[in-house]
Amino acid sequence: MTISVGDKLPGANLLRMGENGPEAVALADRLAGKKVVIFGLPGAYTGTCTTAHVPSFMRNKDKLAAKGVDEVICVSVNDPFVMKAWGESTGATAAGISMLGDADGSFTKAIGLNFDAPPAGLIGRSKRYALMADNGVVKVLNLEESPGVCDISGGEAMLDAI
Repeated sequence: MTISVGDKLPGANLLRMGENGPEAVALADRLAGKKVVIFGLPGAYTGTCTTAHVPSFMRNKDKLAAKGVDEVICVSVNDPFVMKAWGESTGATAAGISMLGDADGSFTKAIGLNFDAPPAGLIGRSKRYALMADNGVVKVLNLEESPGVCDISGGEAMLDAI
């Protein structure tokens, strides 16, 4: 079942690179008592993800903060090593976006946004979306129809929605 506005996000452990290697990040802790934007995408270093989706949130991070958003998180079904390198190469990390890996896809599956595109080599990946949660409850959900498009899931659309 796909997550909807009004639903509580499931508990999940995502991964990031810490000083001593991969670290678990309890999503529930990041969401508690905060407004958080999470955007998910098919994969690090893929075309639309790198040239449109991540940059749209980099451009709008400060504007989202001005509207009360405490954190912006990028989630991809990738390992934390890739997410760290991608965050550095795009400038997303320097812009203050948290780059978290859903290495086994369990969070993506739990919110019903997983998909496969075998011809592109994408198996068990995430549909393209952006959501805003307040204290873990989804208040805005912008889900793209096609994984190659970044219109309603981009940073500008999220800014307009909140």
